[in-house]
Amino acid sequence: MGTQKKAIHDLAIWGNAPSFKEPLHVGRPNIGNRQHFLQLINDMLDRKWLTNDGPYVTAFEKKISEYTGAKHCIAMCNGTIALEIVIRALELKGEVIVPSFTFIATAHSLQWQEITPVFCDIDSRTHLIDVNKIEKMITPRTTGILGVHTWGRPCDITTLESLALKYKLKLIFDAAHAFGCSYNGKMIGNFGSAEVFSFHATKCFNTFEGGAVLTNNDALAEKIRLMKNFGFAGYDNVIYIGTNGKITEVCAAMGLTNLEGFEDIVAVNCNNYECYKAELRNIPGISLLPYNKNEKQNYQYIVLEIDETKAGLNRDDILKVLHSENVLARRYFYPGCHCMAPYNAYFPHAGLLLEETDRVAHRVLVMPTGTSIDDTQIKTICSIIRVAIDNSSFIKNKLMDIS
Repeated sequence: MGTQKKAIHDLAIWGNAPSFKEPLHVGRPNIGNRQHFLQLINDMLDRKWLTNDGPYVTAFEKKISEYTGAKHCIAMCNGTIALEIVIRALELKGEVIVPSFTFIATAHSLQWQEITPVFCDIDSRTHLIDVNKIEKMITPRTTGILGVHTWGRPCDITTLESLALKYKLKLIFDAAHAFGCSYNGKMIGNFGSAEVFSFHATKCFNTFEGGAVLTNNDALAEKIRLMKNFGFAGYDNVIYIGTNGKITEVCAAMGLTNLEGFEDIVAVNCNNYECYKAELRNIPGISLLPYNKNEKQNYQYIVLEIDETKAGLNRDDILKVLHSENVLARRYFYPGCHCMAPYNAYFPHAGLLLEETDRVAHRVLVMPTGTSIDDTQIKTICSIIRVAIDNSSFIKNKLMDIS
């Protein structure tokens, strides 16, 4: 048996030990300076101020505003609540145009408030909402456009702003992936009526769980601050319908800690990206989604597209091989929001208009990165992919035997 055949034979999927004893996850949390974080926690416990816009929350919001250049940062318990509150604060109703190739929370944040998400196709080259297909989806019921900066790569904001102005629509952005990224030299957080970040543990910058609304609109910021705290405008004085969207002091402390080391995390992510790029070069059927080095990037996602015709294996075949080796790569955002409940029942024929969304959702594979992985591990991951593709017929047959 040749060297490559032996490598395939030794894969865990054939009954032997995997290449990695411990699983390599997508979205493994990045942890900043632990001692500094624990010091902040001890101070918080001594102060006995755990929530309700304490000093850490105030400092965190100020630091985020300074980092992005946005006038207002309103930190919240998570990105989904932040998005829901922005949608409500802007008084959106009827229909809002949004990509289907996104995390389900984007669509749910609209449907939860009885607003119809109208799914628009994406540009298969960028994985972002296709601005050339938006106008035909605008109806008399359309009140807004919700763009998504997928993989931290900004939408065509200039064109979206023009469309919003032309049709008198509100424009907001789900920037869950895009903390630390820029568009035309300006940091994300400064566009549309508002932009919403997620600081979930899986993001490159995290507060355990959290999110934030960034806006340069004074009136909107004031309204959002009311809404995220039950509508209170001072003690015993409720002046608006609100909810509980507040972030805790412990989460803000984590955010302050991680913000100090954020550029180091980005540097690690960038190094990982370059390592994947070098190791995957010239493997048939594997393409790595590129980043624009003229803009600030967080390099949070290592996104592969698998071309079955050239690779001899489809995305799910390669996923099975990687999982057998304890490399827990992920399918994003499969199969698309329009294929999930309740939207698949509401819009059973939506897929006819979402050809590129469907194609990309069946080809994308997201790989482990972040501070918990190193170059040696990345090289091993890429060698597994290379050997699998070099022996695609052998792999196909083995997968058929197993199934």
